[in-house]
Formats: sequence, C-alpha cells, structure tokens
Amino acid sequence: MALRVDILTLFCEMFDGLLSTSIVARACQRGLVDIRLTNIRDFATDAYGTVDDAPFGGGPGMVLMCQPVFDAVEAVRKQGGDDLPDGKVILLSPQGRPLDQELVTQLAGERRLILLAGHYEGFDERIRTGLADMEVSLGDFVLSGGEIAAMALTDAIVRLLPGALGKDASTDEESFSMDLLEYPQYTRPRVFRDMPTPEVLLSGDHGKIAQWRLEQAKLRTMQRRPDLWDKYNRQHGQQ
Repeated sequence: MALRVDILTLFCEMFDGLLSTSIVARACQRGLVDIRLTNIRDFATDAYGTVDDAPFGGGPGMVLMCQPVFDAVEAVRKQGGDDLPDGKVILLSPQGRPLDQELVTQLAGERRLILLAGHYEGFDERIRTGLADMEVSLGDFVLSGGEIAAMALTDAIVRLLPGALGKDASTDEESFSMDLLEYPQYTRPRVFRDMPTPEVLLSGDHGKIAQWRLEQAKLRTMQRRPDLWDKYNRQHGQQ
C-alpha cells in the first residue's frame, strides 16, 4: 500500500516543482506514494480568509490560529476511508528534533504522515500540544516558513521507499546510511586538469575497491564530521 503524505500549507504552489520532477514525481506515478496538498486558508471562517492574528501579550509578527489548522487536520483525516490510519502529525519547526537519516528511515515506515508547514511568526502553542505528534527541524536556523522543510522531509522519505530509486541498494552506501559520510566518487575522464582518478578504482578488484571506499568514508567523516565519527565508533565498538 502506498505511503500517504498530506501537506498542510498556506502556499500549495511552492510544491509544484517537488511533485512534478525527479524521484518524487516518479514515485507518485508508480503508486508508491500519494502526496496531497491542503490549503489551510480554505478552512478560514470569515470572508477575508483569516488564518492568523496578533500574539497575546504583544510582540512582532502574526501567529497561526488554532481553528483553521485543527479543522484542516480533522478534514484531511476523514479522507481515505477506514483502511487509512489517522497518521502521524509532524510540525515543521526550528524547535523540533533535528532531521537525520535515522528519523527519515523511521518515518518512511509509517503508513501515513500529515505535515504542518507553518508561516509567519509561528503556530499557536495549542496546535503543538493538541495536534502535533512530533516537531522536526532542518537545523539551527530560521526559514520564512515550513514549506522548504516539508519538501526536504518528503524527498528524503520518498527516496527510501522500495522501488522509488532505480536500484534499491543505491541508498545503502550514501552519506549517513552507516553513520559515515559517503566516499569520493569519480567518473570519466580518468584525468581532468591534472587531477587523476585513484588507481584502485580502475583496478577491477572489487574487494580492494570496497576497502578503499570504506577507508575514505571513515577518513572523510573523521575530518569533516567528528560528531558522526564518534557515533560510528560507539555503534561499532571502536576506539
């Protein structure tokens, strides 16, 4: 059964590129994932389509109101019939758990996900406490809204679905799949502007190539991401 991903946003048009190109589009065409967009503004109750208001206590910006967001989630949950679960509601927020491959793998095993992409100053706190099962962040920086984060999360999840890539094994050696960064890659020509391809990759010895790639992945991780290197050593019992 296809993974169902509902994305609730005020800017559905931002997702046109994601849904019409590359791996995500092909996965949708193959029936591996069903991605649906819902405009939160459709659930406003006044003629102006109001979905935000000034924060109590004062301060800059506007805050997304509870009513349209709750109503949007409840309406989306009624779609799909009895065989589709309510789904895990994920709030895209800089206050959430940092997104990593472990979390992506976990979420790729779900039957249904509901992504809340906020905008403006943020969500009314009661949306966090009354709706969200999880908050997810792309990192320690602030975006104009949650749409880009929702796209990144969706893309990362979809490419793990069986059949989404040309070769399912092609995800096994990517960065973060083993708590290591990916090894260096080369293609033709063998030498470009006096920069040669390592001879071992041209040797045809698959054992030596695999060993070189692992050594390079370890070296690159140790140099560039000491936090991942420490995690790798803990997981594999190395010092």
